[in-house]
Amino acid sequence: MLLVLIVFLIALAFEYINGFHDTANSIATTVSTKVLTPRQAVILAATFNLIGALVGVSVATTIGKGLVDTCFVTIHTIVCALLSAIIWNLLTWWLGLPSSSSHALIGGLCGATLASADGNWSVIKWSVVNANSGKMEGLWHKVVIPMFTSPTLGFFVGFIIMGILLITLKKLTPRLINAIFGKLQLVSASWMGFSHGTNDAQKTMGIIALILFTATKDGTFSNIPDFLHFLRTPEFKVATWVKVVCALTMASGTAAGGWRIIRTLGHKMVRLQPIHGFAAETTAATIIQIASHWGIPLSTTHIISTSIMGVGAVKRLSAVKWGIVGRIVWAWVLTLPVTSLLGYWMRKGCLLLNF
Repeated sequence: MLLVLIVFLIALAFEYINGFHDTANSIATTVSTKVLTPRQAVILAATFNLIGALVGVSVATTIGKGLVDTCFVTIHTIVCALLSAIIWNLLTWWLGLPSSSSHALIGGLCGATLASADGNWSVIKWSVVNANSGKMEGLWHKVVIPMFTSPTLGFFVGFIIMGILLITLKKLTPRLINAIFGKLQLVSASWMGFSHGTNDAQKTMGIIALILFTATKDGTFSNIPDFLHFLRTPEFKVATWVKVVCALTMASGTAAGGWRIIRTLGHKMVRLQPIHGFAAETTAATIIQIASHWGIPLSTTHIISTSIMGVGAVKRLSAVKWGIVGRIVWAWVLTLPVTSLLGYWMRKGCLLLNF
């Protein structure tokens, strides 16, 4: 029971880190365009992250039971998955790189589960058919394909939206455009914060639901007091109290801010005006919402980053500082394999120590 509590707290620590690591997704553009002060932007992002986190469970279900065979998932497996994701998140945060918390968690979970299954690759659900919907699911369809298509969409949709806005508003003065989109960017930033909550917060919800399901399955909760009966779950499901706890934790992390990554996205990569911020946030938030509806644990970091690139490229390609973009892309490419290896090695270490 003590181990379950420790894992639960580690999961919340991941959610908190996810909150401040990915704060930049929601507020980098509003800060860089000076539409809001950093404190105002953090409050706005935290509020809408909280609201969004309470909506839906599709992404949580994908994380909790759609990527690996839960028969091989133990409490120790989940600990190793979470720790590998936390280590990677802290490292990339320290370096100021907007990497994906989602892919870090998924990589850690896949690696740790593979180790628990003694290297049996069939425990990874690469491509499966959902018996209820008849649709293709699994790691390939829900993670790998979106990992490449969603950033591409972010870049080109952002480029197109920005181009349309510039053509439509070319007769207006820059001062009037800044005034209009300074207000509209409050809406797009709120939409981005809400979308981030609906996707990212659900990932930890899925992990906590998996913790409770695993602990019930292995008999850990057999003798718990009656007032803790709500912890038992004979089937995988995301309880309301889990939603609330995760939502509040992510909002708290968001409120703590993530200034290193904010500087990278909002200042170093491309110089933005309110109209650019509006276009980038609207593009990213819409793509994230569509993904959340289909239960795809998208990288919100990838989407907002490439949306900013696409918007900036409308000015001219040289407006985007491609050297910084290169560093970001390397962080994206390395996240899944590095966290998978970390999760695998940690779990193997536990098995060798009979822990």
